Amino acid sequence: MSDVITPPNPTDPDSNASGDPARAEPNLSGAAAPQAAVRPKVIELDMTPTAAAATGGVPPVVVRSDDELTISERMKELVIGKPRDLADKSIYHNLSLVAFLAWVGLGADGLSSSCYGPAEAFGDLGEHTYLAVFLALATAMTVCVISMCYSQIIEEFPSGGGGYLVASKLLGPRVGVVAGCALLVGYILTISVSIAAAGDALFGLVGTHWSFAGMTAEQWKLFLEGVTICGMIVLNLRGVKESVLVLLPIFLVFLATHVLVIGGAIVLNLANADDVARQVIDGVGNELKPSGLGLLGLLGLLIHAYTHGAGTYTGIEAVSNSMTLLREPRVATGKRTMFYMAVSLAVTAGGLMIAYLLLNITPQDDKTMNQLLTESFAARLGLGGWPGWLVVMITMVSEGALLVVAAQAGFIGGPATLATMARDSWVPHWYGNLSERLATHNGVMLMGLSALVALLYTHGNVDLLVIMYAINVFVTFSLSMLGMCRLCWEERGEAKGGRRLAMFVTGLIVCVAILGSTLWNRFHEGGRVTVAVALAAVAICLLIRRYYGTVVVQLRRLNEMLGDLPTTGQPNLAEPDPSQPTAAILVGGYGGLGIHTLLNSIRFAPGYYKNVVFLSVGVLDSGNFKGARAVDDLRRHTQLALERFVDLARANGFPSKGFMAIGPDAVDELENLCVAVAKLFPRATFFAGQLVFRKDTWYQRLLHNETAWSLQRRLQWAGLPMVILPTRVK
Repeated sequence: MSDVITPPNPTDPDSNASGDPARAEPNLSGAAAPQAAVRPKVIELDMTPTAAAATGGVPPVVVRSDDELTISERMKELVIGKPRDLADKSIYHNLSLVAFLAWVGLGADGLSSSCYGPAEAFGDLGEHTYLAVFLALATAMTVCVISMCYSQIIEEFPSGGGGYLVASKLLGPRVGVVAGCALLVGYILTISVSIAAAGDALFGLVGTHWSFAGMTAEQWKLFLEGVTICGMIVLNLRGVKESVLVLLPIFLVFLATHVLVIGGAIVLNLANADDVARQVIDGVGNELKPSGLGLLGLLGLLIHAYTHGAGTYTGIEAVSNSMTLLREPRVATGKRTMFYMAVSLAVTAGGLMIAYLLLNITPQDDKTMNQLLTESFAARLGLGGWPGWLVVMITMVSEGALLVVAAQAGFIGGPATLATMARDSWVPHWYGNLSERLATHNGVMLMGLSALVALLYTHGNVDLLVIMYAINVFVTFSLSMLGMCRLCWEERGEAKGGRRLAMFVTGLIVCVAILGSTLWNRFHEGGRVTVAVALAAVAICLLIRRYYGTVVVQLRRLNEMLGDLPTTGQPNLAEPDPSQPTAAILVGGYGGLGIHTLLNSIRFAPGYYKNVVFLSVGVLDSGNFKGARAVDDLRRHTQLALERFVDLARANGFPSKGFMAIGPDAVDELENLCVAVAKLFPRATFFAGQLVFRKDTWYQRLLHNETAWSLQRRLQWAGLPMVILPTRVK
């Protein structure tokens, strides 16, 4: 690049030009040990409110008191909560979920599908309700098969990523992005369908033939569903564990009421078991007669109803996609959570179908099937008047509330998948950033707002949303099963290879059959819309990946030019003099971009700056925040990169030192770091590098962070000079 300065050739073979911190500093004075050997090259400034460690003479960071916060900052703290303290070593342990809480936060999505999936399937049987026995068995078996397959996926891919990671690693990145986009659309629809179904469950108690304040009941229902999604966005911005704990009582009440209704319906009809068995046998026998549907017709009806209930199986993959949220040991926690989910969903979904059959429930327009079932159950118990109404109300309120809990899976799994795809450059990198509450806030906002759009587009129509939802989920299921089939085929000679292959082949056949049937039968009822959205998302991801690839090529050339920068003269091991002009350079990882900024800052005012100090923030994001040691690992990585920059500046004759901090927000942490360093070096000028392009386009601003510009505005307000030096990308 034309604006790169070519440094002179090295003349001192003993200089530490390699930047390797493991190499000893040259002994210039002949003493036993140079003075710099006992002084740290890099000083960390603890930005947390509990900072108490010594900072090597650097003025401590002053944390503003509550009285100094602006009104907007106070409101944000009130709604979202105070920042997490990264000095707390137990922070990851406190944020992660044990199996039971993971079952609530992630498994609720699968369990809540029993509120609409079984009803959809049972309603398709029409007058052939006796087939519900076979439908319940098929549903329970399908839940078990898919859950067993995903338990093996958890064991094979313990870091999370679910279907996206399986398809990417085993079938290639282009197949992986298809699975990832289908997964993202599925998570968006998880939120929409759950909230819409919750609205149906709750408004079934008050009916839909009324109006208030100029709005019909349907309009009020849609409005309140939208408000609920907005509330869940705020709740999830506070953090995952907080949202799960709030929803825990709802989950438990749902379990209790539905166990009571399903178990009660079966117990009340135990005496009629022979009659039910006779009804099933007679019904099948009549249809097999020449005047009936015949065997193929009967199987076709059963398969049609079975695939129409595809929404029952959605949510099973949520645990595999969000492994980073689970408590160590993750694999054991994940598999235990999968077991809880599989058993609860199989029993609930299958039990509801049997209960519909036993109590002769038929669909109605203004009430859900589960409300009709609960009303019939209360009547069979002889609970009339307010006792019966109370049973129905508690059951339906808990069902509606659990559906709201189920939407939580979309807010957990969706941002986690986005963050994984961001690390692979399929979506903008800032989707991997964490907020000061250590929540993937950008992903939470995207999931919530997209779900709101889907809700408004479909007017909260659960049938339409379930079709769109199931298609995307089973695309991911099918690609995951296909990838695992390929892996098991390669491992078929091992002890468990053959058995695992048979299991995943079975899972693949089931998932492809359900996907194909749903697309065939429901393509014009929402299938084409969701396919178009998913394909558009894939196309956008491919364009983003292509763009990032061209930028990486340019930066790689810069790294090749400057990565092994030659140095001249003896290393300057003197401590920087605070009274002298100082170039304070903001850097990230050691590479061409940071070196280019160093060289340009020297050229900016030749001979003026007597010191060079480097500032760096180790940004804690969803990619590196995966365990209790994550902060320590990030600290070591940041320190090693800074030490290489310090060695480079010293080798070129400048007294140098590094300053670092760890935090989730680069701009906030850099602002605090710059203010603290300015107190130590009053004559410092801050420099930051910024990629610039020949043509400034909207998508470049979208795909690249604006850290340098944002920081410059803040430092200017603080009265600190900052210069942004361009690095041209052609």
